[in-house]
Amino acid sequence: MDEGLVGGEGFAIDASVVQADAAQASGIAGTAMDRQAYGPPRASRAVREYLEGLDGEGRPEKERKNISTTDPAAQWTCAPGGPAFFAYSTNYLVDVHAGVIIDVEATGAHRTEEVEATRTMINRVEDRFGIKPHHLIGDMAYGSAELLGWMVEEKDIQPHVPVWDKTARTDDTLSSSEFRWDARADEYLCPQGHVLKKQRRPFKNPRTFITKDNRIKYRASQFDCAKCPIKSRCCPNTPMRTITRSVHEYARDVARGLATTAAYRRSRRDRKKVEMLFAHLKRIMNLDRLRLRGSAGAHDEFLLAAIAQNLRRMARRLCPPTPAYHLLAR
Repeated sequence: MDEGLVGGEGFAIDASVVQADAAQASGIAGTAMDRQAYGPPRASRAVREYLEGLDGEGRPEKERKNISTTDPAAQWTCAPGGPAFFAYSTNYLVDVHAGVIIDVEATGAHRTEEVEATRTMINRVEDRFGIKPHHLIGDMAYGSAELLGWMVEEKDIQPHVPVWDKTARTDDTLSSSEFRWDARADEYLCPQGHVLKKQRRPFKNPRTFITKDNRIKYRASQFDCAKCPIKSRCCPNTPMRTITRSVHEYARDVARGLATTAAYRRSRRDRKKVEMLFAHLKRIMNLDRLRLRGSAGAHDEFLLAAIAQNLRRMARRLCPPTPAYHLLAR
């Protein structure tokens, strides 16, 4: 930061899977995990560390299909087209000004844990260094409504992230994007001009209409839909059309608007700096399999590797090779 290699304007986030030091043969079903058989005093440090955290975190152990008795914190995962293996994910938060790694977090090789690591690292960097990015760059995995809402509404960070959107229909019926949203009236208008509301009668006790998955349902009138000339293209299998709207839809709209800007297109190119760091980590530093076990061991290895990559980046940027060096290299 003192040398100007960290700009603090744009951060990029991504994760990469690294194989754990656990063989496939060490896996058992979650229902067979016995604390007495694998717990102290027979257990290794990685197993003891895992069992100690079970009660506090409330992990649904029996729902896991495959757990390694060697390193139970490792997640059973599979790359597209490749064999399955036990692994951890290293999550990088990178300042795109010079490609310096600002923070690193070790998680299980699971998409949900990787996405949640974003909040952890952003908050940690803000607490430690007093810097918060103007915009955050990521792929579609980081485009969930909850994370976009956190970035826009809580942290005031511009999300240069594709929106995770599954509302588009593929059966030639009308998608929700073809309905016009009226924020002032808190309602949707269908292409025929009919209204979709979340409430059509008064309630004695006020309701939020927010479901468990943080969405609000807007329904059309059954009378309007029954006589609508395009009902077969809108809701052919239901008596009325329903649209669910996320409580974080404003943040999703902000992300969609940013996707049309020149800054967003530049951010798409800057995201390659994270991918290059992961390629360097595995191909040059040969960290394609961990040596240490457990979450703490994975964190230590990922952290040391990130430090080595930052030192290399500093050496190349602050002490560039002289012309004589190039002549000797030849």
